Amino acid sequence: MEARQSGVKGPDAGPAGLPGQANGAVEGAAVVYRRVLLKLSGESFVRPGERGISMDEVLLVARQVFLAASRGVELAIVIGGGNILRGASFTAGNSGVHEATAHSMGMLATVINGLALQDALESLGAQTRLMTAIRMDGVAEPYIRRRARRHLEKGRIVILAAGTGSPFVTTDTAAAQRALELEADVLMKATRVDGVYSDDPEKNPHAILYRDLSYQQIRDQNLRVMDVTAISQCMEHDMPILVFNYRREGNIVRAIAGERIGSRVSRPG
Repeated sequence: MEARQSGVKGPDAGPAGLPGQANGAVEGAAVVYRRVLLKLSGESFVRPGERGISMDEVLLVARQVFLAASRGVELAIVIGGGNILRGASFTAGNSGVHEATAHSMGMLATVINGLALQDALESLGAQTRLMTAIRMDGVAEPYIRRRARRHLEKGRIVILAAGTGSPFVTTDTAAAQRALELEADVLMKATRVDGVYSDDPEKNPHAILYRDLSYQQIRDQNLRVMDVTAISQCMEHDMPILVFNYRREGNIVRAIAGERIGSRVSRPG
């Protein structure tokens, strides 16, 4: 699937205080993708090894997202909730919480993250909409595909929380599904490492970084990119995936500008 050219160029300089202004590769970069689905894990909202929410970390992400959106790309974000609670943590059989209930609790954790990201983005001047797969009208809009697309067309950053609204479905799968529903040009997964490796690079210094992979290679080698269902959906519908390190300053902008960063998963040829 080829990325569609948007023809939209960003301003000559980004807003004051945003990352990447001093880097010529980022400043004024034209976007390659018209519409992007960005997947953020809950861990991106907290310092490594900690739990809860660190607004310093949220603002670090928000600044990059705002700078990317200022380039003219339509940006939807699916967020995880593992920094607060993982539904899988209740599946060991030693708790009184039903597994389906635990997954619902995890969905609510993503909404908490969504509220934090929304306020961080709006503090920078961004226009946002928080949409949830579970109705909670007092804090967010319900996710409706046509409405979400309209928000994107109007230049609003759309934050998508509560996964798919169903238990036993990961936020990776939710990201793949929303990318397809919203007709994104690419699904970008932001991580703490530089892309897809042959092994965990934080444990194995000899792990090999793959620059280009097929969906089948991901499945055959059992590489930890996204869960099997998410990979299968992207494979079936030819949705390219870009895995990159969001913690490198300006990388989100570089990704939407089509610079060669991270690992790309797509159909061969």
